[in-house]
Amino acid sequence: MSSHTATPRNRDGLRVAVVGGSLTGPTAALLLHHAGFTDVTLYEAVPASAPLGGGLIGLEHSSLDILDQLGVPQHEFVRYDSEAVMDITVCRRRPEAEHRHLFAGRNTTWTLLHQALTRRLPAGLAHTGKRVTGLTGEYGRPLLHFADGDSAQADLVVFADGRASIGRRLLDPDRRLHYAGYVAHRGQTSTSQPGLRDFLRFEPDPHNGMQFNLAPIPGGCDWTFYLSATPAQYLDYFGATPARRVFVLPQHITEAARAAVDASARQYLPDEQAALVHDTSTRMAAAVMDIDPPTRMVWAIGTGHAVLLGDALAPVRPHTARGANNGIEQAAGLAAALSQHRKYGADLATALDGWQHRQLPAAVAAVQLGPKLAHRYGLGA
Repeated sequence: MSSHTATPRNRDGLRVAVVGGSLTGPTAALLLHHAGFTDVTLYEAVPASAPLGGGLIGLEHSSLDILDQLGVPQHEFVRYDSEAVMDITVCRRRPEAEHRHLFAGRNTTWTLLHQALTRRLPAGLAHTGKRVTGLTGEYGRPLLHFADGDSAQADLVVFADGRASIGRRLLDPDRRLHYAGYVAHRGQTSTSQPGLRDFLRFEPDPHNGMQFNLAPIPGGCDWTFYLSATPAQYLDYFGATPARRVFVLPQHITEAARAAVDASARQYLPDEQAALVHDTSTRMAAAVMDIDPPTRMVWAIGTGHAVLLGDALAPVRPHTARGANNGIEQAAGLAAALSQHRKYGADLATALDGWQHRQLPAAVAAVQLGPKLAHRYGLGA
């Protein structure tokens, strides 16, 4: 049975519903809470008991500063403070030229950052196991509908629910994900490589369809192996099409997938890195997907609004290292725009339009950058 409670609007500001409990959603909720919004609720589809985890994330200085202003110190989520990136050219499985440059930011992991964010959410703000199935303009304002039959009203709905976003499907249904022709195979080891402190990127010479990244994480190493795969190969490796199974959990990694990755490691990588891949028992993968660049971020729903943030707006290829950064920066800009409305009476629709005008070009540029970087490495179609 559906339940709906129409409570009075809080005089301190908007009633905001944030959809998505990964990284961008909790960041947005915390930013709004710190900005003085007292009626913010976060909805996450995954139950609290479900295991969560993720891989390496590069955070630029802009994102790090936003987190710092939220009172999230770097020592909680950055365990290796090296800024160095080593680009290593591999020819016939032997490291040859090395080029060292510095990354204007720090590396972390999804798990560390998620823990740092969610432990700061006020009690009662986050609701897990709440999968959104619809959005209507009933009662004059946005009304979220959940799979369990409940509903929730808001003045503003912030969809930060990732690359498989229900928000995007509801608000911008013509923009759909399509497979880019290659896979990010991932693994985390439980043993560290002696002396490994920097981010290592192995690239073949000539560029022939692979890239291998390696970085230290607490208790071991995180690696990502980008390899081309046809849709038929993807189905054989993971038991579903890329569109149906974008994220591949360990239980869906078949022996065919493991054998193909091990064979590519033996073909392309130096012995040490090939052995690291082979010895990694628990693996995951993700289809690299593209999407048409967004043309808007804001939609009017009745007398309220809904917006898309981060990967919900426009998933980017991982080579860009812009996924988490886009979401965090957009969330901070949104909080600033909404604060002008709450504190000084700025017109809400105009404030949201201004936020969209400022944020949209960077989101479009990140979407367009991904295929250019992949072409450089000979990955995908």
